[in-house]
Amino acid sequence: MRRLLLAPTLLLATSFGAMAADAVVIESPPEVIVAPVFNWTGAYIGGQVGYLWGDGDYVDSDLNYATSGPDGWLGGVYVGYNYQFTNNVVLGVDADFAWTGADDSVTAFDVVGAPIGTLDSDLDWTGAARLRLGYAVDRFLPYIAGGVAFGKLSHSAYDDTGLLISTDDDTSVGWTLGAGLEYAFTDNLIGRAEYRYTDFGDFDFTIDGIGATTDLTSNDVRFGLAWKF
Repeated sequence: MRRLLLAPTLLLATSFGAMAADAVVIESPPEVIVAPVFNWTGAYIGGQVGYLWGDGDYVDSDLNYATSGPDGWLGGVYVGYNYQFTNNVVLGVDADFAWTGADDSVTAFDVVGAPIGTLDSDLDWTGAARLRLGYAVDRFLPYIAGGVAFGKLSHSAYDDTGLLISTDDDTSVGWTLGAGLEYAFTDNLIGRAEYRYTDFGDFDFTIDGIGATTDLTSNDVRFGLAWKF
């Protein structure tokens, strides 16, 4: 009798063991790691280089005149702060200063159009304080910017024999407007490419005792690299 009971018991144990071995083990899906989205909020400081070309009209109280177009390199620094809103809009403030090698030498004419000598123009430096508005696409930030611009322009006047007559310089305040694109190479290192139009307004001079004015506008392209804190 004991043997008869043992046989069914062994059969049931073997069957349950086989079923357990064939059972499907359901594992939880692997955890998906989402890369953090870059945030543009923070302060930054950087350096920039670029090229500038301008257009200026000179006229004095005797109606002598000249048209110059100073152009050349520029290089300097910039600082600013950005704040990124939850809808990816980025609002910022930006200030910069650049030395330039933009210059030109042109013929000056009297009121009847006769050449009277040469006028040299040098844009020594420029600066600006601007507001920026952009839209963040992860590590890309296209933006527009505008604000107040500053500059220093120098003039040297020569007579028709090449003799230096007079020199003078002046600083002026105007406005600037531009657009650009930034890219965050790392969480701290940010590159920038930008186009800018600037109207410096009127520079006032005294050349050989005569009052004169030059209104100057410029276009420039700039490339920068900044460290974000």
